[in-house]
Amino acid sequence: MLLTVSGPAGGGKTTFAEMLADALDYEHVSGGDIFRSLADERGHSLVEFNRLAENDDQVDRDLDRRIRSIAAERDDAVLEGRLAGWMAGEHADLRFWLDAPLDVRAARIADREDKSVETARAETTERADSEARRYLDYYDIDIEDRTIYDLVLNTARWDPDAVVEIALSAVEAYDPAEDEGKAPITGVRYDF
Repeated sequence: MLLTVSGPAGGGKTTFAEMLADALDYEHVSGGDIFRSLADERGHSLVEFNRLAENDDQVDRDLDRRIRSIAAERDDAVLEGRLAGWMAGEHADLRFWLDAPLDVRAARIADREDKSVETARAETTERADSEARRYLDYYDIDIEDRTIYDLVLNTARWDPDAVVEIALSAVEAYDPAEDEGKAPITGVRYDF
């Protein structure tokens, strides 16, 4: 089974994906790790590669192509990334979206990156706006469209263990036979 985990920065994706993969004894595939791998392959530091991504759409497209390829090739995996649910397309069995109010996400980011909450809030808002424009431009994806997700969770409401328990209930209740004949996600341009 291929599970995807998506959501905004600070929403709890990585913690959740790691815990879910561990609980299921699945492989955890991180979009952030793929991004770092691409930076290494091109001889850039992470900071340099992030700057390059702002001006070179090929960086995002290479990341998304790699995520799409992994989704097609792997099973018993939790694929985590901002667009993982979209990029996995017909290969995903269940898609999870994790989110929290901006103030909660900014506080989490500020804590892990040792910066002020105000700075984290401003940077997070700017990043989200930039990503939303790029996703719409590149693939015709409205990142605010949650209709593709099987389960949308507010990670500010429950602690990580409870969020994973909710997801595990969904995984246990999932019946692949019910998906047969359903239309795949449409409207996405996979023009990498």
